Amino acid sequence: MSVHTRRKVIVGAGAVAAGLTVANQASAVDGPASISTESAAPAVTVLPNDPRYADLQLRNWNKLYKAAPESFRIVRDTSQVAKAVYEAVAAGKRIAVRSGGHGLDGLVEDPATQIVIDFSEMRAVTYDSGRKAFCIEPGATLGQIYRTLDFGWGVTLPAGLCPAVGAGGHIIGGGVGALSRQYGLVADHLYAVEVVTVNASGGVSTVIATREPNDPNRELWWAHAGGGGGNFGVVTRFWMRSPGVTSTKPGDALPKRPAALMTGRAIWNWADMDKVSFVQLLKNFGTWHEQNSAPGQAGNQLYASMIAPRKEAGRIFVSAQVDPTVPGNEQLLNGFLTALTANVTPRATLINTGRQAWQYTTVNAPDTAVAMGVQGPPRSRTKGGLLVKRYSDDQAATVYEYLTSATYSHTASSFSLGSFGGQINAQAESATASSHRTAIMLASVFSCWDVPADDARHLAWNREFYRALYADTGGYPVPNDRYDGLFVNWPDTDVLDPAWNSSTVPWPTLYYKGNYARLQKAKAKWDPRNVFRHKLSVQLP
Repeated sequence: MSVHTRRKVIVGAGAVAAGLTVANQASAVDGPASISTESAAPAVTVLPNDPRYADLQLRNWNKLYKAAPESFRIVRDTSQVAKAVYEAVAAGKRIAVRSGGHGLDGLVEDPATQIVIDFSEMRAVTYDSGRKAFCIEPGATLGQIYRTLDFGWGVTLPAGLCPAVGAGGHIIGGGVGALSRQYGLVADHLYAVEVVTVNASGGVSTVIATREPNDPNRELWWAHAGGGGGNFGVVTRFWMRSPGVTSTKPGDALPKRPAALMTGRAIWNWADMDKVSFVQLLKNFGTWHEQNSAPGQAGNQLYASMIAPRKEAGRIFVSAQVDPTVPGNEQLLNGFLTALTANVTPRATLINTGRQAWQYTTVNAPDTAVAMGVQGPPRSRTKGGLLVKRYSDDQAATVYEYLTSATYSHTASSFSLGSFGGQINAQAESATASSHRTAIMLASVFSCWDVPADDARHLAWNREFYRALYADTGGYPVPNDRYDGLFVNWPDTDVLDPAWNSSTVPWPTLYYKGNYARLQKAKAKWDPRNVFRHKLSVQLP
């Protein structure tokens, strides 16, 4: 039986009169309500004439975009967020929310944004015994989460490879990483969310929504399990507990951390690689995933990635990692490398790292831009696509042409493939808002640079490459028996431009497939004024 309570948040008489409230939806197993009703101090407001303003402008990773809002609000607890939202709504100001600052396509840095709610000071990771789940604040980075969960309880999340990414956007967008083939998306482990919402009359409420079947707010939880940020409200806390877990022991709430890490690498010199061999390499990588990505397969213990930078970078890299303490995993790794190199004429240099410490290696992964030789503030473009099957040989040849053509030169532009599928695909498409449950690989065309004058040149190569790669479906990977659309965590506003997207499929279908109508219903209920919006947000029905 569920418990439902409402109480006022103390933020001043005017806000109380306007109906700034907290709605706590808790199941019978929950402990005391965990929403603070008073802030110890008001949120810090940083205006353009404040010397801290420039620092906050630089918090976003992709310097192709620059935030210039009327103010940043540095929040430290839920009531500060609620007050900031109330004040913005009352003043008719456009809101954007930032956790780690790794948004790829300027959704927060939109010139229309007037107030940015910044979560850099809300980064706690704790265990909530009442909900039998780990409570994570949006500003916590993945590296911090990995360390805290590991050192505290020996558990982890199947989250992303970049340790500087913030939890806020990552979890809401689904979240995928090296352990996802074993344990599913991060969103699959989401038990509950705390969300600041705005009703039709402009009243601001804080709602806790869980995945419990009898929770009247369950659809709000469902929408945040992969529906993407900036759509329904402001998430101020996440509770993470794996599906089916009933234990009260923290060490049972989430997947155990790997005992160790072993990486195998295959490296080719571009000077030795011709088109025939490159096409064979992509065929081998894709075929292995076609044969080893069904839920429950032993191959799900392995995560692989291929990074093929432009030829002037000198080398092509394929890496695969396993936990070598699991019986059969070293053989799995060796089998992958054998399949990968079969019939590829240039011999690869093969490297095995041996047994490594899992946490240290994971949280110290290098920044992508730095790893590719970009030393200045990075400007970038990432265009991704989910694959149900391997690329055709003609598509692989297209990749080769764009990576070797003499009409463009840049060492930090690349094509990549990464593992998907496995236990991600054990869920039904409607189980969460993350609808991509047939894909086996996640591909991307990526460019990174640090000279603003070069923007047009790099953007043109990136966009033209991507359009040519998916020419058979209008320039984008329209969901069908070969493609599974676009991943929410990799926003791409080019999808709105018919010059780059000539498919006849609505862009929401690319991101949400059959879940979009349900997300629109959640939008209508929880954000009827369309307060939370951006260029790729869920639209009101």
